[in-house]
Amino acid sequence: MTRLLILFLLFGVIALIVLILLPLVAQSQSSASRERLLQRRAQPEMTEAQAPMTLPPGSRVVRNVVYGSDSRQRFDVYLPTHASDAPVIFMVYGGGWRRGDKAASGVIQNKIDRWLPRGFIVISTNYPMLPDTRPLQQAQQVARPPAVAQQDAASWGGDPNGFILAGHSAGAHLVALLTGELALANAQGAQPWLGTISLDSASLNVVQIMQGRRLRLYDEAFGTLPSDWLAASPYQQMSGRIVPFLAVCSSQRRNSCPQSRAFVRKAESFGSHANVLEENLRHGEIVVQLGLPSAYTDAVEQFMRTLSPAVARRLDDYVRRIAALPVVISRLKSAR
Repeated sequence: MTRLLILFLLFGVIALIVLILLPLVAQSQSSASRERLLQRRAQPEMTEAQAPMTLPPGSRVVRNVVYGSDSRQRFDVYLPTHASDAPVIFMVYGGGWRRGDKAASGVIQNKIDRWLPRGFIVISTNYPMLPDTRPLQQAQQVARPPAVAQQDAASWGGDPNGFILAGHSAGAHLVALLTGELALANAQGAQPWLGTISLDSASLNVVQIMQGRRLRLYDEAFGTLPSDWLAASPYQQMSGRIVPFLAVCSSQRRNSCPQSRAFVRKAESFGSHANVLEENLRHGEIVVQLGLPSAYTDAVEQFMRTLSPAVARRLDDYVRRIAALPVVISRLKSAR
């Protein structure tokens, strides 16, 4: 009887332990699954299939312009028909600072479809990546192709003073860091640009991210030293007025818009022109859908109009030409 009682109590204790541990194990597995899902969502352009690129009629591309000895130090230049003093949109893709390609269709296709017919030049660049090159050094590398492109812009029919920097995810972090710490760009020979468009930045405040719960990709990128976090953080490196800045953020990501709002508030405190554009889009859609006819693209272009009269004129002239097209067609039909 005593043995049966002991066995009964033992089984009861084991059952109680199982009941306690099962939810913890399930929670741990759920957290791991959530992290993997977030990583996939945070870097959709990494796994995106390379669709064939198509160019708008009359446009052309100059591929693999060299800006350094590394095989990844290359950029592509997409040129509109009869370019003359054309503003330049300079794109930096994302990919967790580890992977990506300048010719990824999700990064570039809708941009050239939208802006080449409006008389813009679009440039997309590769850059050295992890594990060989850390984000701070990547930012220094990313500053070099605009410097080279500014020198060569006139030969392509571009305006060397009409550059707009844009980046997505990790690329948005890099262009934001160059914007906040202009000395990084100046050291590479880059001249002032008109403005910066940050597309759902992976990290505007690196220090804040590294001090909280985070994805493993941030540890791989920024390491364990707080001094490295500080040096690579756009928010902390901003110490004065910056060029006009648009922070596009996904309202579907918990930390994206709060970081964007904090960055913009700090920029405004220095007298900078800065805005947040919140979009109910997934992280990857923020870059892929930019350039498609939408209220989102229109809002980005509204920011672009504020950067210079030349940019505004290109955008508005195209709108007027499209609006006048039915009248022109009608007159042609009447002339028959």
